[in-house]
Amino acid sequence: MYNNGGVLQETVDEIAARLGASATLEDRSFRLLAYAAQSGDIDTVRQESILRRRASDEVRAYFEGYGIATARGRVRIPADAELGVLARVCVPLRHQGVTYGYLWLLDDGTLSDERLDSVAEPVATAATVLAQEARRRQDLGAHLRELFSSDAEERSRALSRLGLRGPLTAIAVRPSADRVAALWTLPRDVLADPALPDPAFPDGSLPERGGPPVAVLAPAAHAWELAGRIQAMYGTAAGVGDARAEPGQTWRSWREAVHALRVAERVPELAPVAAWSDLGVYRTLVRLAPESLRELAAESGGLAADPELARTVEGYLDRAGHVQETAAALGVHRQTLYYRLGKAARLTGRDLADGEDRLVVHLALKAARLL
Repeated sequence: MYNNGGVLQETVDEIAARLGASATLEDRSFRLLAYAAQSGDIDTVRQESILRRRASDEVRAYFEGYGIATARGRVRIPADAELGVLARVCVPLRHQGVTYGYLWLLDDGTLSDERLDSVAEPVATAATVLAQEARRRQDLGAHLRELFSSDAEERSRALSRLGLRGPLTAIAVRPSADRVAALWTLPRDVLADPALPDPAFPDGSLPERGGPPVAVLAPAAHAWELAGRIQAMYGTAAGVGDARAEPGQTWRSWREAVHALRVAERVPELAPVAAWSDLGVYRTLVRLAPESLRELAAESGGLAADPELARTVEGYLDRAGHVQETAAALGVHRQTLYYRLGKAARLTGRDLADGEDRLVVHLALKAARLL
C-alpha cells in the first residue's frame, strides 16, 4: 500500500461525505487504494473490487472501453442491467498531464456537474498524492543501479537507503520503442528502474539486442507473475533470476535475469519469459564470451545453414538419440530421419553414434541458436 494511504483515505471519505455517494479510489492498474463506507446500492463490480483489492481484467477492459485512460475530464458510464453494472462517474486523477489513477463514484442520478465541481479541490489533492508517490517510487528505483553494482560499497549504500527484506528476485525486461509502461502501477513492494545500464559481466556476455533492460526487484513469491505482467506491458521479452534471501546478493539475481532475458529473445520455446533456473545448458553457454560462442557454434559445420536439418539433429540429440520418439515429434518417417542424420554426419564429419561427437554437435547447435 502507498505510504500516503492515510491521506488518500481521508480524501475519499471527504468526497463521499460531501456528495453522499459511494466512492473508491484506484491506481492506474485498477488496484484499490482507498474506499469510503458504502451507502445505498452497490453492484458486483464494486463488491469484488473491495474484496479482491483489484478489479479483474474483464472489468478493466470494460471501463477502459469508455476512454477513461486518456480522458481529460470526468467520464459518465451508464448502467448496464444485463451486466449488473450500476451507473457511475469516473474521475481520472491527472497531474501535469499524466493520469495516475481513478476516482469512482456510483451515481444514483443526483451527481450533477455542479455537485461534482464542488469536490474539485480534494480530487486535485488525490491526484497530487499519487503523482508524489510515483516520483518517490522512481527515486527509490534509481537505487537499483547501486544495489546491482559490482562495487560492494555502492551496494552497501543502497541497502542502507532501501531497507529491503528477502527473499527477493530480479527481473529484466526489454523495453519497447513504441510502448511506455506505467511502472508506477506495480505493487508497493516492487522497485523498478526503466533505464538501468547493462551490467558488465567479468565472464563476457552476448551482444546486446536493443536498448538496456528495464530492471525490476520484487518479492520472490510474486516474481514470476510480475515478470509476465511487465513483459505484457512492453510486448517484448523478460528474464527472471533466482531468488536471494539476502538483499545484498540480489545483484547476482540481476545478472541471471539479464542472461535469461537474452536467451528468451533467441530461443522461441523459452519465450517470452525465461527463468534462469529453467535454462538448462543455456546457463553455461550464455556466459561464454562472444568469440568463444562463435567458435563453438562453428563446430556444427554446415548444419546451421540448413534450418530443417539443424532442427532434426537437435531434436534427435535432445531426445538422447531415440529414433522413434524423434520421428514422431518431427512428423517424419524413420527412414527420413535416418537419411537426414546420415547427411548431418557427412556435413559435420562427426559420428553421431559416438558420445563425445554427439556432445560437441549438440552444444554447437545450441550455441548457434544464441547467435
